[in-house]
Amino acid sequence: MTGRADANPATRDAAPATAAAATGEAGATSVRLFGWDAARWRWVAAAALLAAALYAPFQLIPFHVFQLTMVLVYAVALLGLNLLVGHAGQISLGHGAFFAVGAYAAAILMERWDTPYPLTLPIAAAVAFVLGLVLGVPAMRLRGLYLALVTLAIAIFLVPLLKRFEEVTGGSMGLTLAKPAPPAWSGLAEDQWIYFLVLAVAVAAFLLAGSLLRSRVGRALHAVRDNEIAAEVMGVRLSFYKTLAFAWSAMFAGAAGCVYTWVIGFVSPDSFTVNLSITLLAGLVVGGLGTMAGPVLGALFVMFVPGISQEINDAAPGVIFGLLIIAVMYVAPTGLAGLAGRLIRKIPRKE
Repeated sequence: MTGRADANPATRDAAPATAAAATGEAGATSVRLFGWDAARWRWVAAAALLAAALYAPFQLIPFHVFQLTMVLVYAVALLGLNLLVGHAGQISLGHGAFFAVGAYAAAILMERWDTPYPLTLPIAAAVAFVLGLVLGVPAMRLRGLYLALVTLAIAIFLVPLLKRFEEVTGGSMGLTLAKPAPPAWSGLAEDQWIYFLVLAVAVAAFLLAGSLLRSRVGRALHAVRDNEIAAEVMGVRLSFYKTLAFAWSAMFAGAAGCVYTWVIGFVSPDSFTVNLSITLLAGLVVGGLGTMAGPVLGALFVMFVPGISQEINDAAPGVIFGLLIIAVMYVAPTGLAGLAGRLIRKIPRKE
């Protein structure tokens, strides 16, 4: 009978997938270590990480504080990319372009119109969101290799465009900006104040992303990622949620670009080449797709591994960087976050 639900092949395909997902989630939450389930351990790990982050700038030299600040910047950018690639199952090689949009939006607001730096954050994020929404409508009609090529074209196109409008963007010379100064009551050095500003943005971004993924939107993105046909049968509007994921991803990238401007105090087109987009995607894959820890681990990789590659071989750092990526993916095919999860599951537990 045509009225029966199991007569639809897509529905039959969706049922096992849904059951498997439910089983996987139940298995993940049933893992207990020292009497605590995985959800409680995640909160403990997050609290410990936040405590370490609050303590670190008072114990490190300014250069290391700067490095940690940049890790937070990249973590916010990778958080947005993770929404699109890890949770929505779409590919993007143009994430660095939206990072640049946020950076230039903040720089122009601060340099041309003397906008207070706190106001540049929501404006830069909104500009990137709207641009992601506009570009996402045609881009999300594509998939796979074709979508990757379109997003790559966006990243390639942006650099000459920024150089073309010299009167606004500063052209190849870029824009030099004053960094946010710490208030007198804080007693903090400039590097420490900027670090805490970026830390606050990063914490807010992760809380927002976590809330989004636990909502109806997050469930829809996961349905699209796992099985588009089954998701459409269940009433999920594919083009709407794909476009929304693209816009949300761009918004987080724009916010990261804005705080990047606070940290560096300078923007130029050559800072946002296509290499940035590729490096961000590689960092996310190494960190772990579809996990909340993946962007943090990926940010550490993006920040420190290129420098390590340069130290190992000054003549060919790109080769060393590529070999390190291959080595990490061989050891941890699901990313560093997946590797950590496997190691934790191997710890003997009391039933």
